[in-house]
Amino acid sequence: MESRVLILLLTGALVAAGTSGCARFRNAPEAETGADQQVPVIEPELERREIDIAAIDTEDFEVGLFAGYMSIEDFGVNTALGAQFAYHMTEKFFIELSAGTSDGQETSFERLSGAAQLLTDDERTLSYYDLSLGYNLFPGEVYLGPGRAFNSAIYLIGGVGKTNFAGDDRFTLNFGLGFRVIPRDWFALHADIRDRIFDIDLLGQEKTNHNLEAHLGVTFFF
Repeated sequence: MESRVLILLLTGALVAAGTSGCARFRNAPEAETGADQQVPVIEPELERREIDIAAIDTEDFEVGLFAGYMSIEDFGVNTALGAQFAYHMTEKFFIELSAGTSDGQETSFERLSGAAQLLTDDERTLSYYDLSLGYNLFPGEVYLGPGRAFNSAIYLIGGVGKTNFAGDDRFTLNFGLGFRVIPRDWFALHADIRDRIFDIDLLGQEKTNHNLEAHLGVTFFF
């Protein structure tokens, strides 16, 4: 009798345990589903700002004019005028062909000695042309007030050419530094300093002349 009661109790306990386990397995997905439904969906309200992308022309050719001053050694500081043509091979390198002219003054020897002039008026006119290679050393931007930024570059330049002065053509080296600002995609402003070096034997003794030139210019891309 006691064994029968014990068997019945054990059977009831097993049935109750199985029913509870099934209930737990049935409720687990429902619990997970309920948790997913409680996660809020955030839709941020962002104000999209309009951006104007700079329309920079792809033209690689540049042509323009410049004006400034040239210090012709022994012949004073004089007005210089010229023109330039450039081809931009890459973003870093460009080739420039330039030509210019300047009129020299009397030398201090001529003014103090009262002797005959060393050069005629035509021979005092210095004219040059040269071919140079430029390198954009520090490309960047120039900021002029809020919301105004212009592309710019500091560049090195140097090359060879020929100078006609004192009645003779002279092989010339030139080295310099320049600064370019591009206010619009089709034109640029330049500021250059260059040293034009050639040999001269005006007084019977050959020497190397350094002729510093500083000029401002405007160029156009096409």
